Amino acid sequence: MKISVELTLTPIQDDYEPIIIDFIKSLRQSGFTVLENPLSTQIYGDYDEVMQLLKKEAKLAFESMDRGLLHMKLVKSDRSTYEPHF
Repeated sequence: MKISVELTLTPIQDDYEPIIIDFIKSLRQSGFTVLENPLSTQIYGDYDEVMQLLKKEAKLAFESMDRGLLHMKLVKSDRSTYEPHF
């Protein structure tokens, strides 16, 4: 089953940028389709494979910060080619 996941990683500490950059770079190296905008990062692929990656990468990100949150939205379909119709 294909999914689309929107992620927003928010470390709650002064030195937050390196944590976010490392998280995004790891997602980019995964082989999945990864798209970014100023507010979030999207990853697209097979449910089991994407979730396995996110389990690993979320743990690494949380271990590298004092406090933080990972906001995640899941959609059951691959929306990587979505284009507005207006």
